[in-house]
Amino acid sequence: MYRSSIFLSLTSPTRLRESFQRFSIIPTTLALITSLFILFYISLTSSLFHQPHHTPLLLLHASSKSHPPARQFIRSSPQTTSMLDSQRPQSPALGKPPPFSGNGGVQTRNDPYLLTQNRIGSNGKTIRKEVFHDKDLFLVDYKEMNRSFKIYVYPHKKDDPFAHVLLPVDFEPGGNYASESYFKKVLMGSHFITKDPSEADLFFLPFSIARLRHDPRVNVGGIQDFIKMYISNISQNYPYWNRSGGADHFYVACHSTGRSAMEKALEVKLNAIQVVCSSSYFLSGYIAHKDASLPQIWPRQGNPPNVDLAERKKLAFFAGSVNSPVREKLLQAWKNDFEIAVHSGRLNTSYSEELLHSKFCLHVKGFEVNTARIGDSLYYGCVPVVIANHYDLPFADILNWKSFSLVVATLDIPLLKKILHGIRSDEYTILQKNVLKVRKHFQWHLFPVDYDAFYMVMYELWLRRSAVRIPLCGSSLHSVQQERNMSKCT
Repeated sequence: MYRSSIFLSLTSPTRLRESFQRFSIIPTTLALITSLFILFYISLTSSLFHQPHHTPLLLLHASSKSHPPARQFIRSSPQTTSMLDSQRPQSPALGKPPPFSGNGGVQTRNDPYLLTQNRIGSNGKTIRKEVFHDKDLFLVDYKEMNRSFKIYVYPHKKDDPFAHVLLPVDFEPGGNYASESYFKKVLMGSHFITKDPSEADLFFLPFSIARLRHDPRVNVGGIQDFIKMYISNISQNYPYWNRSGGADHFYVACHSTGRSAMEKALEVKLNAIQVVCSSSYFLSGYIAHKDASLPQIWPRQGNPPNVDLAERKKLAFFAGSVNSPVREKLLQAWKNDFEIAVHSGRLNTSYSEELLHSKFCLHVKGFEVNTARIGDSLYYGCVPVVIANHYDLPFADILNWKSFSLVVATLDIPLLKKILHGIRSDEYTILQKNVLKVRKHFQWHLFPVDYDAFYMVMYELWLRRSAVRIPLCGSSLHSVQQERNMSKCT
């Protein structure tokens, strides 16, 4: 009887209601914590929570680098204090320092370089006058790269069953993925090539993902097996891959298939340098400090055109298929706007004319973070606006993208017009002049020109080379070369 009364008291409606109320506190608390976390994340990545200060930055010029002004104070918005950094520039898409960018020193608001090189826009964004992170360092390194950098390419003959995949094309590359073919064609005729592997800083894996896609023997579904077989081949017939696990090897691919092509050859993805157009550090297969971003460029003949700024009447322009949620959001927000022209179908006017007569040209993420629109914008002198989260922008180790472009988070698409109108005319002039300065770095030539896209990609590779060459030891070497290198192994 006593036990029954206890049971009845514990299971009474009042007790059950109190227990349920106490238990319901837990999910409510978790939901509250989650909501606060989401709001905190949004506050870090969006302009919605920022009220930028309209405080001008006085441009003070030091008389010389060796005699900087004593102490100079500037007023700046909170958004800019961590981004004005010449020795350790920040990645434009995430705010993280890119690799190989200096000694990591932290600049303060008293730094004379910061004062002479930067402008604070009326929307709180930083406008840099200098397009290089460190031009003097770049020029010194560039000269050394041209003098000493050597690449060994695995040899293949013209009668190889896959010669069209492994050898350079015998025509001038064109189309959306031409960067891959241009690089290989120009590299093979350059002074960077060595036939002596002991001199090589890096080893090039010459397969073409773009050409494998269209080979009926392989197609997209067979690319992974082809790469696996190719790596197995070179690791059995040459000693170079095995000695480093592929860390001193690289391949080049512009089509997004290149990223998934390495799934059955994990050593390539994890160890080798991937020079790819689809350079998203949101994806686990791409590692920014190891891999490098290849600019996707649609080749154009002749010198880039120029038009007066006064002729750029349109605020912003975009044209392209709506193949991603980001583009859908852009279309929903601005499809009927008079200042921001967003086109999802066929244009009534020429694409080039639209680029030439727009102030800002939008690069918006599609299937991947990369498209040829950045190269298009630069070629036609239009300031690119990058709307592609997690995009490791091409040549970010060398060029300061804040000096010639705007990077806008996808979350801020509804604020796009406000952001663009926040750029004053003098600030826009700086951006547009810098576009004209940097566009030579985004052009391919069959016979390379100093500082063009080929040389810039080579410089990115040179930054990623190992400072110590591993001696070639092993019986699989040819006898003369083996005798030359065995002394290094004893």
